[in-house]
Amino acid sequence: MSTNITEVVLAHLEGLLPEPFELVDVEWSKMGADHVLSVLVDKPEGITLQDTADLSEIISPELDKISTDPFPSEYMLEVASPGAERPLKKPADFEKHIGAYIFVKLYQKVAGEKEFVGDLVAFDGNLITLTYLDKTRQKTVELELSNIAKARTQVKL
Repeated sequence: MSTNITEVVLAHLEGLLPEPFELVDVEWSKMGADHVLSVLVDKPEGITLQDTADLSEIISPELDKISTDPFPSEYMLEVASPGAERPLKKPADFEKHIGAYIFVKLYQKVAGEKEFVGDLVAFDGNLITLTYLDKTRQKTVELELSNIAKARTQVKL
């Protein structure tokens, strides 16, 4: 159910935000007894509180225009920044973040692992190349985009 909601909302909002804003992701979750629709947005210099208020005024009426209501009940709309650990979902996200330190979770193991944390060094549209530390050894792995269950930028400490 939540996948359908997020897909419908993403498809409806795609291309509707004014420049320089970017629609990063949509999440449907439950917080206590309430349902929350989180619309994650970004812009090159970062998101301000005023930006989230202004975008809420644009997004809220757009959600009411979705022809077949995908929401099972009332919900709260949250417009927010993706934060320091930004989700990477689309090919353009990987292209834009070459050189970034990222976390990747896979559907199927590669090199005996289902999770990797390292530097995204290349992306060819289908494969990401990641360098990571395995104990004290630097290693490189290529991961198919279709095998990536979840990916996000990672804060390096």
